[in-house]
Amino acid sequence: MKSRSQHLKPGANVPKAASYDFVVIGGGSAGFNAARVAVAHGLKTAIIDGARELGGLCILRGCMPSKTLLYMAEVLHLAQKGKTFGLKIPSARADLKAIHARKNKIIADFAAYRARALRSGKFDLIRAHARFVDAHTVALSNGQQIRGRHFLIGTGSRVSVPPVPGLAASDCWTSDDVLQLDFIPKSVIVLGGGIVACELAQFLHRIGTRVTLVQRSLNILRDHSAEASCVIQQALVDEGIELFAGTHLKKIERSARGFAVEFTHDGKSIRRQAAHLFNALGREPNTRGLNLDAAGVTTRPNGQIVINRWQQTSMRHIYAAGDCSGPVEIVHVAIQQGELAARHAAKVKTIKPVDYSLLLNVVFTDPQLATIGRLEGELEEKGIPFVTASYPFNDHGKSILMDANYGYVKVIADPKRGRILGAEIVGKDAGELIHLFSGPLAMKATVFDLLRAPWYHPTLAEIVTYPLEEIAEKIPRR
Repeated sequence: MKSRSQHLKPGANVPKAASYDFVVIGGGSAGFNAARVAVAHGLKTAIIDGARELGGLCILRGCMPSKTLLYMAEVLHLAQKGKTFGLKIPSARADLKAIHARKNKIIADFAAYRARALRSGKFDLIRAHARFVDAHTVALSNGQQIRGRHFLIGTGSRVSVPPVPGLAASDCWTSDDVLQLDFIPKSVIVLGGGIVACELAQFLHRIGTRVTLVQRSLNILRDHSAEASCVIQQALVDEGIELFAGTHLKKIERSARGFAVEFTHDGKSIRRQAAHLFNALGREPNTRGLNLDAAGVTTRPNGQIVINRWQQTSMRHIYAAGDCSGPVEIVHVAIQQGELAARHAAKVKTIKPVDYSLLLNVVFTDPQLATIGRLEGELEEKGIPFVTASYPFNDHGKSILMDANYGYVKVIADPKRGRILGAEIVGKDAGELIHLFSGPLAMKATVFDLLRAPWYHPTLAEIVTYPLEEIAEKIPRR
């Protein structure tokens, strides 16, 4: 396709009601990759993105900055454990200004690369906010209008503020603020027990902050199994984080001394004070300003866009992908969804919906928690028979010598043939180890297939052979 695009800024001479085959609202992971694929299939395409910075949540305020900070905190933690390994390390402490500078440099490089790709000339990049006027037209914040034969909504998510008395008025931190810290806070109360809450609470604790984590549900990381959540919870408590789960938040107060949080726990009323408060109670779809009613697009009460298996909304020419539509908030899934939507709009044949039976998820706490495929809870709910086996890290040679004793690896398989259905790993480098199952799951491999492969000793990876062998013994060979 001949390059015909340009970077259009607010106030630029955009034709009134310019028309496109494929209009993307939001230039994050879902939107950028949808536009890239749409152009490849010959669709005249535009991306509308009015964010102050280009790059999307993952690069600017999500995956990349948080994992940069988490890794630096892990290095610090290992240095502080030097005595465990027979090392004399007199002092190891965080220099937040240096950490902040390194993180900013890394993220700037990532963001610059994405910005260059967005301005590549393969599609029009329009720097404005969009709001639907009707099902085929959006009005832009620069006064122009854009018409589209197809739309892809990829506006991501925003921090939610649940109706806890005093929370909305407290002006507390969000994850954006924590990721921008260039000083070590004396004390922080973290509200929430999801992935963001647990990862950043551990980061704050490791750099020297006194951390109290208050979770409403009975377990932290409630979207994961209770067994896995309990391992992470114990690790956080063992490190020194004060953790309350199964609470009811009563009110938030702010004073000159900081913040006070009142909540009930085990039938008792508890009050905790800290210099800072971090709202990590979750995120919600960022769809509020799109005027979706005017386009006829159906949403759930929380603003999440309802989609079918082809990423189509209730208006079949309008697609949605990523955090704004779910069902999960995971970057590689958002990319798959965006690309699928673009191919469907281009009428590409032989496409298939996103296969959520291969869903991969990683929590970057230490120890890490990683899952793939279908897990016990889902299989039990659907009445699908399965067999499982697990093996602990504290009985495995490589993890013992690394002093990485938390957790286990669990394999879930079909009881007749031994086909692998899913896996759950809690432990050292679980986010890397879980990929041992990515190819086999996609290829519908069995435990016998994996056991035919060589496994080097001593490695962390070889731990998966123990549950594989246990399951193999339970299944009659044909």
